Amino acid sequence: MIPFKAPTEDILFALSVTCDENHAAEHGFDAEITREILDHFARFAEDVIAPIDEPGDQEGCRIENGRVRMPSGFSDAYQAYVEQGWQAISLAEEFDGQGAPATVCGAISEILAGACHSFQMVTGLVPGAARLIAKFGTDEQRHAWLPKLASGSHLATMCLTEPQAGSDLSDIRTVATQQEDGSWVLSGEKIFISGGDQDLSDEILHLVLARTGTREDGVRGLTLFLCPSHSSENDRNAVTVTRIEEKMGLHASPTCQLAFDGATATPIGPIGKGLMCMFTMMNHARLDVALQGVAHAARAHQIAQSYAAERKQGRDRTSGQPIAIDQHHDVARQLARQDMLAMTGRLMAYKTFALMETDTHSDLVEFLTPICKSFCTDAGVEAAHIGIQVLGGYGYLREYRVEQTLRDARICQIYEGTNGIHALTLAGRLTRHKDGASAKAFDAWIGELLAASNSDITLATELLEHWRQMTSEITTSDTREKFAHDYMQISAATYGVAIWSELAGRLSASQSTRYQACLDQAREWGAVALATSKARNAFTSPN
Repeated sequence: MIPFKAPTEDILFALSVTCDENHAAEHGFDAEITREILDHFARFAEDVIAPIDEPGDQEGCRIENGRVRMPSGFSDAYQAYVEQGWQAISLAEEFDGQGAPATVCGAISEILAGACHSFQMVTGLVPGAARLIAKFGTDEQRHAWLPKLASGSHLATMCLTEPQAGSDLSDIRTVATQQEDGSWVLSGEKIFISGGDQDLSDEILHLVLARTGTREDGVRGLTLFLCPSHSSENDRNAVTVTRIEEKMGLHASPTCQLAFDGATATPIGPIGKGLMCMFTMMNHARLDVALQGVAHAARAHQIAQSYAAERKQGRDRTSGQPIAIDQHHDVARQLARQDMLAMTGRLMAYKTFALMETDTHSDLVEFLTPICKSFCTDAGVEAAHIGIQVLGGYGYLREYRVEQTLRDARICQIYEGTNGIHALTLAGRLTRHKDGASAKAFDAWIGELLAASNSDITLATELLEHWRQMTSEITTSDTREKFAHDYMQISAATYGVAIWSELAGRLSASQSTRYQACLDQAREWGAVALATSKARNAFTSPN
């Protein structure tokens, strides 16, 4: 086994160039403080969290007497996590948090996911839940729940999916009924609920999307509710775990089926506007999932690179001495591809987090979020596949755990909206909603990145022009869903190559060797995406 090593320097590099000194105050970014925070958390993740990952994968979760029991070591790790204040880092100081910016919280989330994705799954919804409560909650709700989330006494869940309602939430059947005294109760079933029950925190705050209108109202009849696991200090609410899903990966993360049988709950946000409120949490969660993909790509690269540097196969043509396999061209090519996937995803995700933090680029962030989610999670799976290939037979065994990386990474392409659904959203609603405001914001912003670059922007400009052509064609097409996949791919390539092109001219001498290789790989990826899109468009057209 190759021990987990937090990619702190790469994260700091990405943060330094996406939250550059010219906009540091705007993003709430301080390079010196961020380094101190990440160095401290990296040591904690390597020493406390990473050691529970493999045993947790092997042991898994179980139900005992109607309650979920986490694998051995998880409770102790969580207590240490809380005691050091990591659970509170994203919350405002007003509510006993530490007020760290979204970029820093994202970095902590990436490191945590790399150390143990299952642990991150159970704890990782707190920042999004806190953001939602802070934005839509009443003063009473904010003061009641945010300090509890900050203290670690409560963890949070997001309860949307039902057996018949996944990507199409208009078919949600969980019903919220208002009682004569004005209170509300929930009745229905939710599935695929990460951390739906666990024995880490004292209690759980469920954020539940439920129907307050008629079935015919569709999503306009949905309201968001705060539903605590306990109705009082000593009494559990009417929320029951009916099963734990048996999964391909994330064995130490309890994915629960929950039954709400007259559970007491309180609306948050306007009645009938639940989906609008939930998007605040969902968008944060989607960027968090993007960083899970980055974490898996980085971990797969770390394992493959370490193995390839030690594994001897073949001989040097000149000296005849045995050589490590990282000296073989094909292996070196695969390692470089892994590195590019991780670094490009990291740059894209942190740039989007930084823009989200300013709260002045909502249209742009809306367009960038599905791109990040799709590219980064695809990158995590591809890098894991490459890792297995580089290790050969050992990659297929459990010994080096790159196979676990693949198993754990695979879900990232599915949850928080499948990558296919995000492609449909990008090519559909986001090119037309509000007269295409999100797509127009993306166009203008990419143009600004390229205008600020002092390096070769030829390919980036070609990608942008092709993207503009596709956007124009799609907006007038009645069959835009046919081109959604290609549009997502060219949008991601335009974003990624533009970031690298703007960055290229700012690389220091000490950075240039490593990141120049990533830049070269990114340009290769962009050129292939452009050529592929043009080839497909030669045979089809939106109209």
